[in-house]
This record gives sequence, C-alpha cells and structure tokens, in this order.
Amino acid sequence: MTTSQRHPVPDTIHTNGATPNPWWANAVVYQIYPRSFQDSNGDGYGDLKGITSRLEYLADLGIDAIWLSPVYRSPQDDNGYDISDYRDIDPMFGTLEDMDALLTKAHGLGIKIVMDLVVNHTSDEHAWFQASRDKNSSYADWYWWRPAREGHEPGTPGAEPNLWGGSFGGSAWQYDPQRGEYYLHTFSKKQPDLNWENPQVRHAVYDMMNWWLDRGVDGFRMDVITLISKRIDENGRLPGESHGLIEDEPAGEEGYSSPWPFSMDGPRLDEYLKEMRHEVFEGREGYLTVGEGQGISPRRNEEVTDPASKELDMIFLFDHVGVDQRGAKWNMVPLHLPDLKHAMIEQQQAVQTKGWASLYFNNHDQPRSLSRWGDTSTPQLRVKSAKALGLLLHMHKGTPYVYQGEELGMTNAGFTRLDQYRDLESINAYHQRVDEAHVQDAASMLDSLAKVSRDNSRTPMQWDDSRYAGFEDPNAEREPWLSVNGNKDEINAVQEVGDADSVFAFYRRLIELRHTNDIVSAGVFESLDVDDEHVYAFIRRLGDRRLLVVVNVSSEQAPLPAQTLLLLTEGFHESKVLVSNEGTDALADGVADGELSPWSAFVYEI
Repeated sequence: MTTSQRHPVPDTIHTNGATPNPWWANAVVYQIYPRSFQDSNGDGYGDLKGITSRLEYLADLGIDAIWLSPVYRSPQDDNGYDISDYRDIDPMFGTLEDMDALLTKAHGLGIKIVMDLVVNHTSDEHAWFQASRDKNSSYADWYWWRPAREGHEPGTPGAEPNLWGGSFGGSAWQYDPQRGEYYLHTFSKKQPDLNWENPQVRHAVYDMMNWWLDRGVDGFRMDVITLISKRIDENGRLPGESHGLIEDEPAGEEGYSSPWPFSMDGPRLDEYLKEMRHEVFEGREGYLTVGEGQGISPRRNEEVTDPASKELDMIFLFDHVGVDQRGAKWNMVPLHLPDLKHAMIEQQQAVQTKGWASLYFNNHDQPRSLSRWGDTSTPQLRVKSAKALGLLLHMHKGTPYVYQGEELGMTNAGFTRLDQYRDLESINAYHQRVDEAHVQDAASMLDSLAKVSRDNSRTPMQWDDSRYAGFEDPNAEREPWLSVNGNKDEINAVQEVGDADSVFAFYRRLIELRHTNDIVSAGVFESLDVDDEHVYAFIRRLGDRRLLVVVNVSSEQAPLPAQTLLLLTEGFHESKVLVSNEGTDALADGVADGELSPWSAFVYEI
C-alpha cells in the first residue's frame, strides 16, 4: 500500500504548478537519528535492524516518510556526517542488505525513506580526499587546497591562509604535510569541503544519488547544501587571493572570522541545484528533496522551492530557531514570542503564491523545543505545553517534521558535567570558549550546553522504563553510547501509546487532521495579533472556509487578544473545536471569560 493510498492528497492541492498532487503536500516526515533510535545487538548503538523492528510504531503514529540521518560508512568523527564511502553502510548500523530490508518493510507499510545526503564535504578518510593529497592526481582539485600565507612557514601557527574559523572550533584550514598545503573544512578538520566548481565532483555525486534512488530510496534531505557554491572570481580565486591574502571578516570573540559570507548561498547555487534536478530526478516520480538552508532568507526560499525553478521541493530555514540566541548560539535569552511569530510569518508569507515551507522546531542539531520554549516544571505543564507546541507547528502551512521522541514529549538531557557530552561541537566549543578564548567561565558554558547542546536531542529513544529505556536490552554488556535521560520512567512510549490523553495520541490526532482536512494542508496563512506577547493566533483559509488556531505560549493566564477574541465571541461553540489540549468545557469557560489557561491550544472552525 502506498502512502498516497493511505492518505489521499485532496484535489484542491495544486502546490502552485508542481507535479499534480505530490505526496509530500499533506505528508508528515519523521526524523530518525539512527545511533539513538533502537539497538538490536547490544553494542550500545542504534542500527538499521532496530529501526526496522519499530516501523509498526511509526505506522501507528501515522507518519508518511522517514528522514534517516546518515548511515553510510564513516569514521564517526561527527556521528556519520563525515562520510568515507557513500555506497556502503557503516558496520555500526548494519549492512546494505539490512538497508534493503528496511526499505522493503517501510514501503510495505506505506512509509517512504528519505536519506541524508552530505555532499558539501566528505570525511578526510574518503578515497577522493586521500587521492587529492597528491598534487599530480586527477583528484588534486576535488577539494579546496591553498598554500600557507605568504611569509609564513607552512604548518606553523599563523600560517593558515586566513582567519576563517571552523564551525566546530579552531581554524577552518588544516595543514596536510603530504601535500604541503592547507585544505578548507567549514566544519570538523576531518570534514574537508568538496570543490563543486569541478564538474567531475558534481557528476560523481549525481551518480551516487542515482545509485541510491535505483536501490529504492525516496529522496534526500541535503545537509548544508546551500554551502556548496563558494564565492570565487573568474579565475577560480577566493576573494582577495589575487593580492596574496584571502579576505577576512573581522575576527570574533573567539579569535576567528566567519567563512559564511564566502560560502552561504553562493553565486552558482541555483545552477548546481538545477543541474542536480536534471541529472538525478528528471523522469522520476514520488521523490522528495529538502535542503538544509544556512544563509537562505524566506524570500530566497520562495525562489529555490518554486516548482518552476526546478531546484528543491523545500528548505529548512534557520531564522526562527535563532530568535532566542544573541550572537553565538551559546548566548541564549528567554523567548520573546513576537520574535518567533515574525520569523514564522515571514516564512509563511514568502510561500503564499509559490514555493513550499518545511516546518520544524526540533531536529538532531537543536535542543528539545519542549525544554527550550515549553514548561517542564510539572508533569501537567510538560504534557500540556508539549501538545501546545506541536499544535502550533503543525497548523502552519507546509510539511511538518517530527523528530524522534518529540511525539512523546522528550526533554533535554539534563547533563551537568562536560564528560557526559559526546557531541564534537559542544566539547570543542567548551574548550575554545573557556580554555582558549576565555569568553565564558566553566559554569556559564555548562549552563549553555545544558540549554542548547546538540546532545540534548540525541539521548536514546525512550521506549519503556527499563534500565536503558528499551533502547537496548537491559542486560546488554555495553551501555548506550550516550546516557539515557533520567526521566524515562515518566516519559516513554509504552505508557503513552495506549493513553488517549498522551502527547503521542495528540500528535497522532494532529497528523490525522493534516491528512483529512484540506484546509490544514492547502489553506493560506493569515496572521492575527502579531505583537501579543503570550498568545500566538492565526487563520488558515481555503475558499470561504476558515480555521482559527490559538495557542497560549506561556505558563500564565493570558487574555485573548483583540482580533482573536472578536472571532471567537461571534459564536463560539464547543462542537466547532477540531482539536484541543484541554477539555472543551474548560476551554468554553475560558473563552467566555476572555482568557486562556496556561498553554491552552486549540483549532476552531469558524
């Protein structure tokens, strides 16, 4: 049974000229972080057989597709985002045969599989990079190689081509003694950037993508794809390189400058994405392409995802998940709700007439939104705010993404010591900011990690209340690679799947509503009461039919703002509430009094 047979896309959805009724127009995608989902063999790491064993759970939830974080062969420096062989499965996760079995079973349940595609960079252990270390190799310019800065001894401090910093700490340039030059790595030093200016690189990538599609995968989530086009002149030189020194932005508080102006949304990005669409996807049907979009504005998202552009189906934007950060991601501030509204509204308005939006608050790079923006101070508020945040996200126009455990109300890890973390970015940032640049003390940096470290979202999936939360056998000899969250006894799938009032049941209802109500999947978005600091409200409209979405994003009693109150008091009736995270009697009493209880959230048919 196919996904479109399980959840037919309404005829009213035309996605602005795209292929008629693409399956993703009313779909919900579930992200799996494989090493943390289900361990089938007791080695402490999740694997493909473990995922396959849990597919019925996902089918019960109602999702349409899985975004599978990388399972390719890798040294695991950045948990698989450093790929050494694109056409093999890392033994940690299993074999190619295990991947084939996952595809077969998922497709049999009507679930598509979208693989993570990491092609801005490879591992330094990839055969392409190893060959590139020889200046006389045909692979010599498959990566970004540059000599030491003029007047400096190669390999010595200060000899790097410029002051660009890597996202995971230190310089973005790494010296290679074999070649006698530096290579660019926007991320870890074990993740050298590919040179997409070289057509051989691009076509090697396209060949690999076709190989996976022919094997049965249903598309790709493209990691940092908006970084593949670098800014160079007509002679292939970086800015300022013709004068002997690659240009820099001013150095930041950690002593390095940013490479982003050079690499984000570069001049040939559209060309490369169009070429990819032609070489890989032309003539195919039923696939999904979603790009991770650093440096992409909502307006650029409209251009790139416009079906007429023939580039990507949708993009993950970053502006809304940066509204509570000032400067570096480690400088967190309390959420000011109008800031989140303005970011989301801009994204929605940009795709009103063409293009498409991807909807997310959580993924493997973000902390748990429930800990970030919700209220975990009591079990009651935790459950209610988890539902409220889910309803808020899913009722926007676009394709929602559910990150593993989000549907259970999983929270941040609760780590208090540096040795509990495994995330490369977090550990490197601690040492750079505390030990080297001295811009934070140890206590404040640990507080920052507790709030925003990527490991907050990577703790093992909480299936039950056993020793390892059902992630692996409680008698396994090896502990999970990352500690299980201490609240597994209260938050787990066994308790929630059969509970009609659980976060899981609420997410199942949200997914069902998107599948069955064409206003949710196709209606336009209209904002309300934008500057209210507690209530997030908006309308979804399709023809003369309207849905009113109202969420109190706070732990306080909140008065209904003027526009929202007017719409509700014109004739509020409990029967028109399509979904709510509290009883309709309590909701009706609150509306009659002109106020909302803490974390009250509902969808009302006007």
